[in-house]
Amino acid sequence: MADPGVRLTAWVHGSVQGVGFRWWTRCRALELGLTGYAANQPDGRVLVVAQGEREAAEKLLELLEGGDSWPPRPGRVDKVIADWSAPAESFAGFVER
Repeated sequence: MADPGVRLTAWVHGSVQGVGFRWWTRCRALELGLTGYAANQPDGRVLVVAQGEREAAEKLLELLEGGDSWPPRPGRVDKVIADWSAPAESFAGFVER
């Protein structure tokens, strides 16, 4: 049986809206082979839901938290609250919402 992978749900706090953060996150997620979405929240956070192999999801989380990447991460991230679970639904690609 194939490994269903993991689901990363991350709430990114900081100056992350209106700076290209969702686009940047989408690019990194697609490079890592993840599916899901990045969505602005009314309180200024960005919600990132990514599913796929654990190693890829852990790398995305590292990048969201400020790991080295090219192009550099836009905006300013103050903190990332992450939650891990089993995949809950299937996504086609990775989109900005």
